[in-house]
Amino acid sequence: MPHAPQVRIPATYMRGGTSKGVFFRLQDLPEAAQTPGPVRDAILLRVIGSPDPYGKQIDGMGNATSSTSKTVILSQSAQPDHDVDYLFGQVSIDQPFVDWSGNCGNLTAAVGAFAINSGFVAKDRIPENGTCTVRIWQANIKKTIVAHVPITNGEVQETGDFELDGVTFPAAEVQIEFMNPADGEGSMFPTGNLVDDLEVPGVGTFKATMINAGIPTIFLNAADIGYQGTELQEAINGDPEALARFETIRAHGALKIGLIGSVEEAAARQHTPKIAFVAPPQDYLSSSGKQILASDVDVLVRALSMGKLHHAMMGTAAVAIGTAAAIPGTLVNLAAGGGERKAVRFGHPSGTLRVGAEAREEGGQWVATKAVMSRSARIVMEGWVRVPGDTINLA
Repeated sequence: MPHAPQVRIPATYMRGGTSKGVFFRLQDLPEAAQTPGPVRDAILLRVIGSPDPYGKQIDGMGNATSSTSKTVILSQSAQPDHDVDYLFGQVSIDQPFVDWSGNCGNLTAAVGAFAINSGFVAKDRIPENGTCTVRIWQANIKKTIVAHVPITNGEVQETGDFELDGVTFPAAEVQIEFMNPADGEGSMFPTGNLVDDLEVPGVGTFKATMINAGIPTIFLNAADIGYQGTELQEAINGDPEALARFETIRAHGALKIGLIGSVEEAAARQHTPKIAFVAPPQDYLSSSGKQILASDVDVLVRALSMGKLHHAMMGTAAVAIGTAAAIPGTLVNLAAGGGERKAVRFGHPSGTLRVGAEAREEGGQWVATKAVMSRSARIVMEGWVRVPGDTINLA
């Protein structure tokens, strides 16, 4: 029986923030994958190496974590005053689906550079030396993101001395502005409350701040669920019962804020919402062995992504943290000491991160106007990725 040969597709493998992903230009994808649908999903799954019942993604570009099982498709923007449309696909590791329900804030740091290198930004907008401002339309959540990309000798500057906890080597600093960062339409607090009592049958009832900024996120108090807020990955990811409990809480939170119609639907929506827990500052050792002092941070946050505790912090969740911290009365704000603030430095498993946020109350509802953070990005590899031809011939 003959087998279809492999097909090669132009692609770039990039690190953005504390994530990695495979980047494509829309026009470089096979024609059948240039529109949303099963062929596109099948190609991206095969590129990353999913679904993999072994959970290793050996036969693909993924690295078997939620931070590295990611894909990005960029195209010339159809939106006025924007340079590029950015579509993010979170690829499940062990299940046959791609989750298109939200953004990746970390990979956003690489979008500006990829857009410049791929010809999506007009040459007269790129300085010989300085900073190029790239206006990005985030197509998953229909929001504007502005990336400030350093340029040296007319090219993207990737190397530098900016250090980001969770990334081993320094690189050039890229400042990212998330404009009006509430994810999609509707209220930033979908229940209308800064704090809710979230009832989870068989588990308990918990105080929860459920916010829709950067990405829908459910915040709990660490103490209410038996944690300190200083935990590293092994403390959570090595405990199957804890992971199952977090997923049950996440599913009921998703139901309460209207993202799903039944708790069963949460299994097919792994990317959103996120679930996180917060605590007041304490001393702890980061995953690299670096000492983090209580005086170094305003609040401790641990967040789960795709069912596992994240090794650092998702960029979109950082937006949610910064926004919630700026609003007096949320669990994040209270854990940070309460009051008004325009920036917060939080501790995560790999270290610390500072994020600025602006929020104001309008007509009895809170509105986030902007969140700002610095990340870094670089090309790891570029050329072609190959997939078996029968992946494309599904139609």
